[in-house]
Amino acid sequence: MNELEIVKQYYKYFNELNWEGMLSLVSDDIRHEPNEGEARIGTEPFKAFLNKMDTAYQETLTNQVFFTSEDDTSRIATEFTVNGIYKISEPGLPEAKGQKYVLPAGAFLEVKNGKIARITTYYNLDLWIRLVSE
Repeated sequence: MNELEIVKQYYKYFNELNWEGMLSLVSDDIRHEPNEGEARIGTEPFKAFLNKMDTAYQETLTNQVFFTSEDDTSRIATEFTVNGIYKISEPGLPEAKGQKYVLPAGAFLEVKNGKIARITTYYNLDLWIRLVSE
């Protein structure tokens, strides 16, 4: 698989709730930079994050578009729509009551040696809070 195919497969696994498949495509020293909070380094912290997300949210990504760098840095960006359900309350966030939300988001990824080495995700947290508070 080339870099773009690796990233597309990663997101296919995401929509299939195949966390092990996702983990198989990331490097052992994956750097996950979330929208909020500190970066996670390594597969164990990333796996813990995936488990937390699976517990609190049910999400599917649609309208996904991919962009690749024109140089040899193996960077890929993607824009998508998050279609979600807020299942379990998270500290510091509104109470979860099964609220549905549709939220634009994006991510930047870097692939090295056939594995995803970095994932940086962005979305508008204030908009998400408004959507689940209405």
